[in-house]
Amino acid sequence: MSKKFVYMFSEGNAGMKSLLGGKGSNLAEMTNLGLPIPQGFTVTTEACIKYYEDGKTVAEEIVKEIEASLKKLEEMTGKKFGDENEPLLLSVRSGARASMPGMMDTVLNLGLNDV
Repeated sequence: MSKKFVYMFSEGNAGMKSLLGGKGSNLAEMTNLGLPIPQGFTVTTEACIKYYEDGKTVAEEIVKEIEASLKKLEEMTGKKFGDENEPLLLSVRSGARASMPGMMDTVLNLGLNDV
């Protein structure tokens, strides 16, 4: 079986911090608890490791998993990424296995004007 690089929030939990990072595992846990948070997905720390192993190239298998997860979000929300009338807006936040506040960039409302 091939390695999984992308997890919907509903597929993770707090015990997956080394794989999903701190933010990813916390969002997964909040989803499992039924708290009202936006749906989303996490690209794993192993995807980051593979990116560097592959010479800073995103592997096609990772791209396909991200695209499939994006499609799931579109189905869940009834919105489409890049749509002019009802765009699916994403927040992209980096995370790590260890907390590093303020060290990495955040991109908000991706899909509004950056498609």
